[in-house]
Amino acid sequence: MSTRGGVTLRYGALVVMAVTVLLPFVGIVLAALHSPGAQISGLSIPDQWSWQNFALAWERGNFTNLMRSSVLIAFCVVPLAVVLAVLAAFGLTVLKVWGNRTLSAGFVLGLTLPVELVVVALYFNLREVGLTNSYIGIILAEAALFMPFGVYWMQTHFSSVPDELVEAARIDGARDLVVLLRVLLPISWPAITTLSVLYFMWSWNQFLLVLVMMQDPDRRTAPSGLGLFVGQYSTDIPLLAAASLIVIAPIVIVYLTFQRSFVNGISQGAIKG
Repeated sequence: MSTRGGVTLRYGALVVMAVTVLLPFVGIVLAALHSPGAQISGLSIPDQWSWQNFALAWERGNFTNLMRSSVLIAFCVVPLAVVLAVLAAFGLTVLKVWGNRTLSAGFVLGLTLPVELVVVALYFNLREVGLTNSYIGIILAEAALFMPFGVYWMQTHFSSVPDELVEAARIDGARDLVVLLRVLLPISWPAITTLSVLYFMWSWNQFLLVLVMMQDPDRRTAPSGLGLFVGQYSTDIPLLAAASLIVIAPIVIVYLTFQRSFVNGISQGAIKG
């Protein structure tokens, strides 16, 4: 009886948490389906379902250019940051390069540095080399800012791989790069997929860095454009809700696409940790 009560309590807590998370999202969807300019208070079902707000928000918010910039930056940042994180973690954990403990501690320290603390100094440094107001500057900056977590994540994964597996490959004559590509990577895809999804979410949601580094409004990303959109249409709740859903949609799509691998990677990390 006590076991059933415990299971019921856990499921009840999960249901409450799910409702707490999904209720605001449902409110945004319902608000976006109201007629343009309608006054909304709380959760209210529209009398007449209207999809016009999405077209209006897309046009007025210049989301064609904004979404193009977001996709370009995210699809460059994710593979670059993942490759660098995997190589760094491999060198520090498997190859045990000179000073690996100090370098690992430095990456862990980097986890404590928020973007707000370094964005001004980063702007002046990149301005000196002509990388402000350019996609390359933002891509390199985001990849560098995401590195500490990526290295820590992959180090945790590589440290859980049995040493015998790597030693057996080396006995067979495999070099370091072969060990990484043919031995470690095939068993690391859940961890890499999870890291890639997280990187995509962080890159897509990056606001302050893009706002500071990119002065051209047409080349900013969707979240930064949404911030300006809110200032212009702060009283039109249906239009704001539609614009918010446009910005959120790619993250939802990516998460649903890689949901199984993402959850497996998180679960493995939790178990190994």
